[in-house]
Amino acid sequence: MHDFCFTIPYGLILVCGGVIGYANKGSIASLAGGVGTGFALILAGYLSLQAFHKRKNSYFALILETACAATLTWVMGQRYVQTSKIMPAVVAGIGALMAGFYLYKIATGGNHFPPKTE
Repeated sequence: MHDFCFTIPYGLILVCGGVIGYANKGSIASLAGGVGTGFALILAGYLSLQAFHKRKNSYFALILETACAATLTWVMGQRYVQTSKIMPAVVAGIGALMAGFYLYKIATGGNHFPPKTE
């Protein structure tokens, strides 16, 4: 599975979550964190997709995706420890899964390309 297949939807979910957090609680931190991280992930997914079309790997995109997911896991994990609310735990858990997936992609050499058909 290619990283951009998960990264772009993950980024969109984070953007929506930030907007919903702002709409429900008026939280500027949720808006900035969700929208900022979400758009960074959407950009990284787009860069990875473009590199895939050229039959190349974008290690910059993979590193950006990993850094975003790991940072989000850390921040939301800390928020869960402080508040014991369920939403930070869910976001931290998904972020940890995504960070693990990105680390796996880095360790296995990035996206793999199907053989060219003639």
